[in-house]
This record gives sequence, C-alpha cells and structure tokens, in this order.
Amino acid sequence: MLVDGRGVPLSLVVTGANRHDVTQLELVLEEIIIECPEDIEQHLCADKAYNGKPALQSIVSKGYIPHVQTRGQEIEQKLTNPGWKARRWVVEVTHSCFNRFRKILVRYEKRADTYMALLHMAAAIIAYRKVGIIYG
Repeated sequence: MLVDGRGVPLSLVVTGANRHDVTQLELVLEEIIIECPEDIEQHLCADKAYNGKPALQSIVSKGYIPHVQTRGQEIEQKLTNPGWKARRWVVEVTHSCFNRFRKILVRYEKRADTYMALLHMAAAIIAYRKVGIIYG
C-alpha cells in the first residue's frame, strides 16, 4: 500500500502473505491511481527494508526522492527536535484504518477481484473521511 502524507491510500496491491514488501515495490508504484504533478518534487518515505540498491533504484526510476530511515533514526530526531513529526507512521495509521473494516480484516473471499473491490471501497471511505477532516 502506498499513502500520501495525510494517510489517504493511493495504491493497493493484493499478494500472498508470504511475499515480502520489497519484492512488490515496483508493482505498488505502478498501481498508483492519481498521477503526481510534474512540477512538484515527489518524496517517498520508507523503512529500513527498502534500503537495498534495487529498491532505491526503482524508487528513483519512478521519479521519487527516497527517504529511508530506521526506527532508531526517527526516534533520535524526535528527541532532538520536539516539533518534528515522524512520517513513516502514517502508513501504520492507514493500516489501522483498514483493520476497522471487519469484512476485510480476515479474508474470506476466494476470488482476488472480489477482495480487491472491498479494499477499494474501504480506501474510498478512508479517503472521504480524511477529506472531511482536512476541508471541514
């Protein structure tokens, strides 16, 4: 899953539970629904798992500026600068929002397209709720 800075889902990909996130990075970046503006620099924040050379190359090849930090680096920055806000945790909050939908918390659907439709509906509801908070 790829989210923007406020936690609105931009890309969803369904894979097996035994697949590592880094192997699906290019697919997630290709499945982005909204096109990024070309005149604004696009930053991509990720955790230490994406620190490898292939992952960084695919992030840069898609036009993003990578920001890969470990949990310890974020905690240290938070301690030295109290006004600093961690960016990686936005994805974890979005995962928590998806977990509030009981229908998709445990996957009972046998077909991937049915489950993907439910995920898109949940993503639309999450985006609607975020827009309501932002624009009142």
